Amino acid sequence: MRAIVHEGKDGLEGLKLKEMQNSQPNDNEVRVKVHTAGMNRRDLAVVTKRHKAEDPALIPGSDASGTVESVGKSVTKFQEGDEVIVNPGLGWQKNSDAPPEGFEIVGLPDHGTFAEYYTCTEDHLERKPEHLTFEEAGVLPLAALTAYRALFTRGDLEAGQTVMLPGIGSGVLTFCLKFAKAIGARVIVTSRSESKQKEALKLGADVAISTEENWQEALASEQVDLLIETIGNATFNKSLDIVRKGGTIVTFGSTTDDEVTINIRQFFYGQYNLLGSTMGSAEEFREMLGFISEHKIKPQLDKVFSMEEYKEAFEYIQKSKNFGKIGFHVR
Repeated sequence: MRAIVHEGKDGLEGLKLKEMQNSQPNDNEVRVKVHTAGMNRRDLAVVTKRHKAEDPALIPGSDASGTVESVGKSVTKFQEGDEVIVNPGLGWQKNSDAPPEGFEIVGLPDHGTFAEYYTCTEDHLERKPEHLTFEEAGVLPLAALTAYRALFTRGDLEAGQTVMLPGIGSGVLTFCLKFAKAIGARVIVTSRSESKQKEALKLGADVAISTEENWQEALASEQVDLLIETIGNATFNKSLDIVRKGGTIVTFGSTTDDEVTINIRQFFYGQYNLLGSTMGSAEEFREMLGFISEHKIKPQLDKVFSMEEYKEAFEYIQKSKNFGKIGFHVR
């Protein structure tokens, strides 16, 4: 089978399109003919930071939608021809405060979804929501699950509250925007890009400002209940300054420096809540799919590349050109 593979060289130079073995499903496994494989910034991190040239060949990718091509003899949940979507989390079935020991994400350390076929156990697949195309479903899983847990499980966002999303444009934050508006929350976004600010307003954001301006001056009359922090050191103290006393910051990523310094006295006098979040459980994945089906939510689909355009796709997400999700058209 054709697959996008990383081997032989560090970074993006190690990427290539080549033939790989197409494994037969074991008794409890399902082999999916991949239609669309979604791309995340994690895939960039895998090939630039974690996967080294001396390691064995690796197929990256955590997201996919497709059609069941064959099933093992013990599989009861699916049959050939079913339209499915991949849950990118491995080993986290039940809701819990944190991922259990052994939790992994599809695409490292084992092969991922950037291939013509993907094989996994039946409990890591769900039926594709009927209102989504294969392209939309294929770019959904990791980002939508991350957004759902950050907003609702961890952030406990409710209708009428205000959520702020610094650095709008990523797949996760565009889902956060759509999810928050679906329940009747007020949404503030920031971006260095005026075009991304305008796109966010078109999607329903109530306020859009520059990431680089003084947030307190720009939002003098706003009360931010929940802030989703994914930038890290460059904005963390601005985030802390803008959240109302007793408000909450949920963080699950850092596109700038990981380490931040805060005034701990300001923090405890303000009674702030700082919560970490990571993707979500299989239960939350099913809850999220139910939520998007109920509200007929679709991903903000930026661009779908061919498999031959793998280099362009990785460079595109590396430069943060996307507003929303990107992916590969496999079939």
